[in-house]
Amino acid sequence: MIAGAVGLRAKTGRAIAVVLSGSRQEARFVWRGEVSLVDPADAATGEPYHQVMELPWNEAMVAVQPLVAAIEKVARAAVRNLIAEMKRHGVTIRAAGIVGSTQRSLDRIGNYHIRAHAAEGILFRRVLEVAGASNRLECFGISEAELESAVSRPADATLKEFGRVAGAPWRSDERLAASVAWMALD
Repeated sequence: MIAGAVGLRAKTGRAIAVVLSGSRQEARFVWRGEVSLVDPADAATGEPYHQVMELPWNEAMVAVQPLVAAIEKVARAAVRNLIAEMKRHGVTIRAAGIVGSTQRSLDRIGNYHIRAHAAEGILFRRVLEVAGASNRLECFGISEAELESAVSRPADATLKEFGRVAGAPWRSDERLAASVAWMALD
């Protein structure tokens, strides 16, 4: 088995995933794909804060909890399934890096719709971090801004090479996921 890491770019209701193996010095592209974080039995888990956005914020935080619990369950299973799939391909995922929204105070956002989007950005990053940890991965989360200023991140040439091997599409989401996967390698 080859050691590897997964990078996850948190999005609303999903994550863009990139798996790398090896080490930072000799990282190899393994796989990329999309991981759904929506409970197929409950479409409201795709945009949970939109379901409660017109409630006062303190009430919305309580009302959304059943949807959050369902999303956490889906995320844990999605990460577990990804780990199992990579194991079948000879790669043992040991670490995960998650890139997503910056943690911030949401109660100060006055526009309900903007607050719903901000809350979902934070939620989907957090559930991926929890899912990684609950699947016994060494796990870290980082915002896009933090990633851009990180001292330890892959060179643009390295990201381009991963994209060449992966093939199209290789957008900013895939580059972000590859960057945190690379950072999670030993």
